[in-house]
Amino acid sequence: MPFKEVDVSKSSQGAQELQRRSGQTGVPVIIVNGIVIVGFNRPKLARTLGVRE
Repeated sequence: MPFKEVDVSKSSQGAQELQRRSGQTGVPVIIVNGIVIVGFNRPKLARTLGVRE
């Protein structure tokens, strides 16, 4: 599955984009098909991806 990793501690542009899209400054934030998942929420991530846990 392709993904893009952004290290917001090294990219101020990435940090700004994170805050704009999620309203958050903490990590991790995972965005799947426009759905923002704050924190590592395995059940929500599985549902969003349409896979079993």
